[in-house]
Amino acid sequence: MTRFRRTATAAAALAFTAAATAVLGFAGPASAHVTVNPKEATQGGYARVAFRVPNESDSASTVKLEVVLPENAPVGSVSTMPVPGWTVATEKRKVDPPIEVHGSQLTEAISKITWTASGDAGVKPGQFQEFPVSLGPLPQVESMVFKTLQTYSDGNISRWIDEPAPGAEEPEHPAPVLTLAAAAAPAGSATPTAAVASPDDDDDDDGNGLAVGLGVAGLVAGLAGLALGGLAFARTRREPVAKA
Repeated sequence: MTRFRRTATAAAALAFTAAATAVLGFAGPASAHVTVNPKEATQGGYARVAFRVPNESDSASTVKLEVVLPENAPVGSVSTMPVPGWTVATEKRKVDPPIEVHGSQLTEAISKITWTASGDAGVKPGQFQEFPVSLGPLPQVESMVFKTLQTYSDGNISRWIDEPAPGAEEPEHPAPVLTLAAAAAPAGSATPTAAVASPDDDDDDDGNGLAVGLGVAGLVAGLAGLALGGLAFARTRREPVAKA
């Protein structure tokens, strides 16, 4: 009887664990994957991004990272930032049509970047490492998908190469994706619209014009009266005074 109860209890525990895994998505270390940060940039501009690499192994270190740049979105300028303890190498490919960068036509573009750890510099279990890259000018596409291979010291390779599908769930081994937004229109590019005068504005203008006209007329009349008064005063001084 006791053995039966223990077996039933163990079976119930296993069933609960399986249900929790299915419902809550406890996938263990596989839930972490290589990403690109930030996740968004602007078409036509330059961006500094970093490939963030978490270590999913409990016993091995990450010793190599290979990032493939998308063929449908070539970039003319690619430069890497030194990562202590790691060496970096790049590969190129021909591009047609050429890429224009600052007035120059480039017929080659970086197709792959490989970082390799030296000595004991690998990413240890429970750690992550970032690999910064400067890219530009960014192409006129909605996104760039960077298929990535992560190699461990025990020879295992995690292949982050699955491309996302619109409206679908995240794939099991998603590739890092950089979303590109369209550049904002330059200031002053909008067509100016003519100002439309309202009836109130016309009334104000008419009132102001009438007031100005009356003011000028009053000023002229005042000057004329002053002139006539001066003439009368001068005549009076010239005529002799009649004797009584």
